[in-house]
Formats: sequence, structure tokens, C-alpha cells
Amino acid sequence: MSTLNRTTEFFALVAALLLTVMGTLSAMAQTLDQAMAAYERGDYATAFFQFRFYAEQGHAGAQFNLGIMYDDGEGVPQDHAEAARWYHRAAEQGHASAQFNLGVMYAKGESVPQDHAEAARWYRQAAEQGHAGAQFNLGLRYDKGEGVPQDHAEAARWYRRAAEQGH
Repeated sequence: MSTLNRTTEFFALVAALLLTVMGTLSAMAQTLDQAMAAYERGDYATAFFQFRFYAEQGHAGAQFNLGIMYDDGEGVPQDHAEAARWYHRAAEQGHASAQFNLGVMYAKGESVPQDHAEAARWYRQAAEQGHAGAQFNLGLRYDKGEGVPQDHAEAARWYRRAAEQGH
């Protein structure tokens, strides 16, 4: 077989693979959109099934949504420990709302040991991504010296960032 034929076959294979991946990603997005639509209309069984499938595949948004469902007891028995587990998985991937929710859980000691330093760590990660609630809560940590050294200037900086977003 000539080099030209091998090169042509290689590019055809790569193109087919790319089309397959793009189709899979598109189908995944549609299914996640469908899961969110099911959740919003109160069809928690459908939403849970679809979120669970993608959460187990490592999708941070689906992991976060499962955390919400367990946290609020929507379609599943309320289980804050299970919520914390899913929030943690999403938070580790950089999901800001999951980081915020995990910070709240550590601040309250809700199904995780109360740990103000851990709460501040998760708030900071979400705050640095622009999460207004996390910015405010991080400001509170600095204001009170909970989990971080008390620093009113740093508290004001985080309060200001939250306020600039309307918080």
C-alpha cells in the first residue's frame, strides 16, 4: 500500500472518530438538558436516572445536580452525607456552586466534620471563580477570623467583590 493511501485512510479514520465523538457529546448535552427539564417540571425519577448516569461518568454538572437532589430530598430520601459526596466530586473538578455548597456544609458541620478552614478553602475556590455567595461567605470568614486569620481589609475586599455582583 502506498504512503498516500495510508495517509488517506488515516485521515478518514480520524474524521470518523471526530464525528463519533462530536455526536456523543451532542447527545450527552441533549440528555443533560432533558434531565434538567425533567428536574424543573418535577419529574425527579427521570432526572435522577439521567443525572446519575452522567455523574458516574464524571460529569461535574450532573454530580452537582445529584448533590442538590440528595440535599433537598427531591426524588430520593434526603441524605446530606450523599449530597456532600456528590458535591465533593463536582467541587474537585472546579464546579463553583458545588464548591460553595461544600463550604456551607463544612461551615455548619452538616454530614461532614465542622471545619472552618475547610469551609474557607472551598469558599475561596468558588469565590475566585466569581461565585458571589462564596465571595460574601469568604468575607465573613475573614471578618470573624473563622478558618482564616482575622483580616478586616481582606473581608472588605471579598464583600466588595460580592457587592459588585449585586450580593
